[in-house]
Amino acid sequence: MPFAQSPRLLLVLAAFTVLNACSKPDPGSWQGYVEGEFVYVSSSQAGRLDQLSVQRGQNIERGQPLFGLEAQNETAAQQQAAQQLKTATAQLADIRTGKRPAEVSVTRAQLAQAQAAQKRAAIQLARDETQFQAGGIARQQLDDSRANVDSTTAQVQQLQSQLQVDSLPGREQQLTAQAAQVAAAQAALDQANWKLGQKTVTATRSGLVFDTLYQPGEWVAAGNPIVRMLPPENVKVRFFVPETSLGSLKTGQAVTIHCDGCKADITARISYIATEAEYTPPVIYSNENRNKLVFLIEAHPAVHDAPALHPGQPVEVRWHG
Repeated sequence: MPFAQSPRLLLVLAAFTVLNACSKPDPGSWQGYVEGEFVYVSSSQAGRLDQLSVQRGQNIERGQPLFGLEAQNETAAQQQAAQQLKTATAQLADIRTGKRPAEVSVTRAQLAQAQAAQKRAAIQLARDETQFQAGGIARQQLDDSRANVDSTTAQVQQLQSQLQVDSLPGREQQLTAQAAQVAAAQAALDQANWKLGQKTVTATRSGLVFDTLYQPGEWVAAGNPIVRMLPPENVKVRFFVPETSLGSLKTGQAVTIHCDGCKADITARISYIATEAEYTPPVIYSNENRNKLVFLIEAHPAVHDAPALHPGQPVEVRWHG
């Protein structure tokens, strides 16, 4: 009896195999999964994490504070740079304007005193010349009077020149050197402001806080990410299509994403089509197994639909051409 039933059993199995071979999957439906391109937010400066303003799973907007590091050293450096710039700027202004009014007043008083002495010396010289002609004084006294006039006249000329110099700005080389000092001080202040600003980081894009990698009080090395974000525009679906269906797809084309738990299907647009084929599972290529040749396709949903998809989630991609 078992031997009699064996041919019938083989016939049933053969028929089942033929039916399976004839039932092909929907050529416009492919399996895929959701993937996210994460943004790792960090600071270029090291420091203790003093404030964590967001938590995992929170949706935030652009410009919202994310975290703050201790900034005592950077604040002191910024204040020092600001004072150095103030000093350099004041010195440049002083060189440009010449001496202060009080210093000029002192020089003018000295000039008036010298002019008075010059006038007295001239009067004395006139008297001595008259007395010398009358034989009342010796030539030595007359020579002394003439020398005194020359001395007081030279002093007056010196102080007049000094007044002119006091009203002039500094020499061109001094002005150039001091202007360079002001520029260097401004650059140091800009650098200090930038370093201080790096201690408080805000979101440059809106999206989901996927994870926080440090807790307040922990020391964070420069460049280490503290917050991992997933902007909605960084959510994409990856799926593979056979080589025979590749010609019907192109970038910008719409596909439908179906996932378990989604309220409705989601529309996405193809953003990338791989230029190289892959084998899944790995096989030796031949004309008989071309159906194993697949190409990677990526599609991005609209920004308002992206929050409904989660990285790692399996999806079904449909296209009806």
